[in-house]
Amino acid sequence: MDRLSAIDASFLAQEREGSHMHIGGILVFEGPPPTREEFLDHIESRLHLVPRYRQKLVFPRLEMGRPLWVDDPRFNIDYHVRHTALPDPGSIEQLRLMAARIFSQRLDRSKPLWEVWLVQGLEEDRFALVSKTHHSVVDGVAGVDLSAVLFDLDREPSAPQGREHEWIAEPEPSQAQVIAEGVKGLVSTPFELAERAARSVSSPLRTLEEVREGLEGVSDALGSFVSPAPSTPLNVPIGTHRRLTWVRTELDDLKAIKNALGGTVNDVFLAVVTGALARWLRSRGVETDGLELRGAVPVSVRAQDERGGPLGNRITMMVGPLPVYADDPVERLGIVTGAMRGLKESKQALGAEVIAGLQDFAPPTIFARASRINFSTRLYNLLVTNVPGPQFPLYLLGRELEELVPVAFLASRRALAVAIMSYNGSAAIGLISDYDAMADLDVFAEAVEISIEELLVAAEARGGSPARA
Repeated sequence: MDRLSAIDASFLAQEREGSHMHIGGILVFEGPPPTREEFLDHIESRLHLVPRYRQKLVFPRLEMGRPLWVDDPRFNIDYHVRHTALPDPGSIEQLRLMAARIFSQRLDRSKPLWEVWLVQGLEEDRFALVSKTHHSVVDGVAGVDLSAVLFDLDREPSAPQGREHEWIAEPEPSQAQVIAEGVKGLVSTPFELAERAARSVSSPLRTLEEVREGLEGVSDALGSFVSPAPSTPLNVPIGTHRRLTWVRTELDDLKAIKNALGGTVNDVFLAVVTGALARWLRSRGVETDGLELRGAVPVSVRAQDERGGPLGNRITMMVGPLPVYADDPVERLGIVTGAMRGLKESKQALGAEVIAGLQDFAPPTIFARASRINFSTRLYNLLVTNVPGPQFPLYLLGRELEELVPVAFLASRRALAVAIMSYNGSAAIGLISDYDAMADLDVFAEAVEISIEELLVAAEARGGSPARA
């Protein structure tokens, strides 16, 4: 049995009302699709490399500890790997509509929390995969590392390593064993604290510096709660149904903007989202003068040597300003760049990580109830996340992956989430919204394209050399 971390458990506790806490992607491949049997055999041959995908959740009664991962003795890969087809002509728009329906359905908590859909019939002799995994299983960065398991670096498929025996599930624990495991976690907490204290004695100067920085970060993080995020058409009750689309651009274009106008690629992405939000809000009749939205920007704290290791979440959150009041695109980028630099210097992300770490020592019943109180309703307007992907081609059963679109989740009272992911020189900006609260998602997607074009024109005027035709 493997106990969930506090942050993993929080993603379960926050899944209520219209919020589905799963993330995933839409992947478009060249060539004819593999048969259902080929695809099933391919995934089954590699599942031993990601054992969490054969595990389900068990919940101790009376919330005596956080949930646990255990082997699912009734695991059936046919349930998790679905096969479907688009009607003729198999357009990208039809794929978007299908993916939106898939992401509108909550994952069944009585089974391992993932699904993969093999979609055939895509135009231009292509096929697609739609993947969906609960956020408690994997974060964005670890999810990218799973590509090393599911995909190959060469067109010729490689033989999976380490599969010597057929998988046999461990016996499912009784409720008494589950409660005992939860109690064990409670009992071990004081010893974990003592161990940390003992380590601090061996290097007191370094530890004091870490404590000082951590306290400063906590102060900065808690300071974000003092003034709430503004009320916008994005922050309304949401339902269970979703709309989904994406905008494709070139990574070299974003780098050209960065090189010509300053900042980082992530700053450019945030400025693009800010410009699109400003245009979209004005299309809704919202006055943007003096209006500054807030974006929740996940930050990975997964060390380089943790890549490819255990799944689960190693992220924290920074809240950055999105200055929709700024009309000039260069000014917007400058404001975002300066603000994000200031946030990094303020140690806000470190403070958020410290707060998250303290949750590991909260009594489970208190933590579970606290997680259900959405304090973050005051904190930010929408999720804006950037996940760097592999900059080389990937293959599935000899077919090259052409496009990789990230799909984020909608938290409570958030009608929009924006994610960008780069892959092999291109970048896809995935947009997911509530079906009813944001019926004009296409208007926002067009605003994203205009916002990119504005920055490209400004970069060219400064001597930049975008890669676009």
